[in-house]
Amino acid sequence: MPADIGMTINERRKYLMRMRLRYVQANRRERSRLLDEMEEVTELHRKSLVRLMQDELVRKVRQRQRGRTYNYEVDDAIRVIAETLDYICAERLTPGLLSTARLLIGHGELVVSDRVLALLGQISVRTVKRILQRIRQDERRLPRRGPERALQILREVPAERIPWDIAEPGHCEVDLVHHCGPSASGDYLHSLQMTDVATGWSERVAVLGRSGLVMEAGFRRILARLPFALLELHPDNGSEFLNNHVWRFFKGQLPGLHFSRSRPWQKNDNRFVEQKNQSLVRAYLGFDRLDSLTHVQLVNQLYDKMWLYYNFFQPVLHTAEKTILTAEGRRSHLKRRYDTAQTPFERVCAANAITPERRQLLEQLHQQTNPRRLRQQIYALIDAIAALPLAEGPVDVRAAVAILAQPIPLPAGYQPAIKLAA
Repeated sequence: MPADIGMTINERRKYLMRMRLRYVQANRRERSRLLDEMEEVTELHRKSLVRLMQDELVRKVRQRQRGRTYNYEVDDAIRVIAETLDYICAERLTPGLLSTARLLIGHGELVVSDRVLALLGQISVRTVKRILQRIRQDERRLPRRGPERALQILREVPAERIPWDIAEPGHCEVDLVHHCGPSASGDYLHSLQMTDVATGWSERVAVLGRSGLVMEAGFRRILARLPFALLELHPDNGSEFLNNHVWRFFKGQLPGLHFSRSRPWQKNDNRFVEQKNQSLVRAYLGFDRLDSLTHVQLVNQLYDKMWLYYNFFQPVLHTAEKTILTAEGRRSHLKRRYDTAQTPFERVCAANAITPERRQLLEQLHQQTNPRRLRQQIYALIDAIAALPLAEGPVDVRAAVAILAQPIPLPAGYQPAIKLAA
């Protein structure tokens, strides 16, 4: 039967439902003739047709979903090969995947396991087409301009996630929250947020746009206040983090810093900072557009007060244990047990992640702060931000960078754990 007139599964089931009415009423000889007819029309095996005639012919929901055969390692390999061959179509790309992968391995451009090589040799054109569609969603094609630096950085940064039970402070997830409102045109505010996995310590700063200049200024403001050493930075796969400007800044300032990134299309790899995006950014600023210099000024004032309020006065729960419960031999659900709630500052102190001098200064700041008054100040700033008008024209980004360079309200004598060069 030609492929263009073949039956789909649903069409085949409808046909068999009609034939089943005749089949159950027929005698032995007539049933044999009907099976011959159904075998010719559906191209199913005769034994399969006999079983279907004895069944309800209703498609059952799969009890256990199949896992992905071709995981993110195959996706990353195909991304490199597709870029190497100038993004040709899947029909042209698939037959040469294995040979091209071996060639790139020989030149040191690709590192994959034997299992990935075997998968590249058996993958179908249709699967490659789906993978290429996903790749094009988060990758900008720049043909005829040579290799892209972003792809090189993607190959250098391992795709993984920070373990939920890591005990050492300094392993931080980072993300960017857009405040563009209904339109993403022009420059607008972004909340750059960093969250420590072990302690729940969170840092936020408002930047205007996503250029390398403002991203560096935002990271400088965060690192100038972070009380413990930064050991690992874990963003998603966004180009605002994986670019030459941010890469050069961190390699120059923190050469020993470990970079990792989320696995492609695995949003839960950044689960801790994603949760803070909702509870500590969207819950206060909503989804309205913020795009003026006054917005930059006031939102950073808000974040300065939230830094003190949430790190010193808001207890957080951490998962202490995970147990997989089973029912009838199958995984039923995951049960979590949480530890006693503590503030991020208490967790940092318990981990001995800060020097005694810095701890004493922060404890004095904690004792001198009225949390009730601080909360009132936070909500007053939120009302003031909501009442501000939008910018009437283009905003000078360098003026927004100058706002980020203003002194941060910290205790007198406070020395940051991370010292950056000018």
